[in-house]
Amino acid sequence: MAYTFTLTTTIPATPQDIYEAWLDSIAHSAMTGGEANMSAEVGAEVSAWDGYISGRNLELIPGERIVQSWRTSEFEEHEDSIVTIVLQEVDDGTLLTLQHSNVPDAHRSYEEGGWQSNYFEPMTAYFVQRKRAVGEGEDGAPRKEAVRKLTPRRAVKHVPARSKASSAKAKKRIKKKAKAVGTAASTRKRPKRGLKVRRGRRR
Repeated sequence: MAYTFTLTTTIPATPQDIYEAWLDSIAHSAMTGGEANMSAEVGAEVSAWDGYISGRNLELIPGERIVQSWRTSEFEEHEDSIVTIVLQEVDDGTLLTLQHSNVPDAHRSYEEGGWQSNYFEPMTAYFVQRKRAVGEGEDGAPRKEAVRKLTPRRAVKHVPARSKASSAKAKKRIKKKAKAVGTAASTRKRPKRGLKVRRGRRR
């Protein structure tokens, strides 16, 4: 025998952020605390919780819907269950509606706290922590001071040391040349006003 159940929760993140995190191996692992191997390609094999869960991507609509076949190592000869996740934007983040179908009747724990403790609660903690890390305000916009702190140094434009040195040398040459020209001009004899200067020896 198999049964179907539906659960809902609100996650403090955008539908697109949840969609991308769910299908990313590193983010999924960080959300749940168990190693995951995920993919954003339809038909790709996936796994979670250190291999305890395995399945395949059946349908993917970015930012809206994820459908995966889903089985655990305890399913034995039972066929795969189906997990359907629908993401809907709400004021507090995203309303996540999860439908788990074709679940073995003996595995009621998934409905009775399993999804909440192993996914919904750690996902909420993950996105709250991530929001604090990037310094997002109440409106979801990153705080400027946090952006400055998190901006990698390589992203800041700097004048290369060689360019600075070249520029300094160039300025020094120009200054030296200008000084030389100024000195030559000051030592050059200028005719006095009212006197007529003739070439050759003055009489």
